[in-house]
Amino acid sequence: MPTWMFSPRRREPWVAAIVLLADQLTKGLVHGTIHLHDSVPVIPGLLNFTHVLNEGAAFGLLNAAQFRFKPVIVATMALIALVAIIVYAGRFATETASARYGLALVLAGAVGNLIDRATRGHVLDFVDLYWESWHFWAFNVADAAITTGAALIVVDMLFAKRDVSTAV
Repeated sequence: MPTWMFSPRRREPWVAAIVLLADQLTKGLVHGTIHLHDSVPVIPGLLNFTHVLNEGAAFGLLNAAQFRFKPVIVATMALIALVAIIVYAGRFATETASARYGLALVLAGAVGNLIDRATRGHVLDFVDLYWESWHFWAFNVADAAITTGAALIVVDMLFAKRDVSTAV
């Protein structure tokens, strides 16, 4: 793990812990209160909480595919991605707050979804954004954290000023 994640004065580990906790609590709440494939309108015409299972990867990729050992393969892919994120965090992107917060969010989201894959064989998604007959892919708190964190990392990569002579 990157050393900045364990500094007692840093807020990033707390953000990651809160996001991970919120992810697991909301998934547990949906699992316990909304039947599979049922919806609860939150903002009619825009947002429902719909209990769905994602056995594939991000945005439902491979969700419909059926092949032997699919849960193990998808979980292994997620674990490899998580290790790559940790390696990236340890070597780069720890100089700026946007990169650190972005990595904390991505890490928390990846761990949240990996917990689901390891314990249930799928990820529980429930946020259903839609407009008329168009629906965005259902997602969860972990997915939102990963997306937000990735956006922060991209902003950091594009706009952070770094001394490139020390990067080599």
